[in-house]
Amino acid sequence: MKLHTSVTSPFGRKVKVVAIELGLFDRLELLQEQLTPVQANERVNAANPLGKIPVLVTDEGQAIYDSVVIAEYLDDMAGGHRLFPAAGAERYAALTLQALGDGIMDAAIGVRYELSLRPEQYRWQPWIDGLMAKVTRALATAAAVERQPLPLDIGKITLGCALAFLEFRFPELTWRQDHPSLASFMDELAERPSFAKTKPA
Repeated sequence: MKLHTSVTSPFGRKVKVVAIELGLFDRLELLQEQLTPVQANERVNAANPLGKIPVLVTDEGQAIYDSVVIAEYLDDMAGGHRLFPAAGAERYAALTLQALGDGIMDAAIGVRYELSLRPEQYRWQPWIDGLMAKVTRALATAAAVERQPLPLDIGKITLGCALAFLEFRFPELTWRQDHPSLASFMDELAERPSFAKTKPA
């Protein structure tokens, strides 16, 4: 299988962490891509008309996107319900936490693009502030529930990737001081081989 991704993509990292945790990482051929919303990548566009990563191309040639779908596909390959609880409150708690983590990453990437791609004279501070307010609210919501990294599920993996992305791209944020429980959660996850092996550089 081929995975279109990048070293710094938090969504790509989520898929790689899932693959490692499920014992499927060795079956992936990683295709490192360079792209932004204003810099098209034709190889990615050919696999995903949205022009976004990650994209998984199966051995049969089927393109699967985005990270939410790829993660569940890999879970099914590994026998099912390994990282996605089967049913009930546990399942929807994991899926909701996944949505929260994905939302943090979406908002943070939006800010990153605004600051790195848009010419300074055209940057819109209220837009940046609005996106960062989403991150702040989401972190407070995540911190309101005490949780341990194990047993691992897709929600915890996604939250971990979101926190790590904030630490990587926005080191000035004080979420560790504001939410010590999230800091402890992240530190424990960071020790797992799946997170250590996929740390962005």
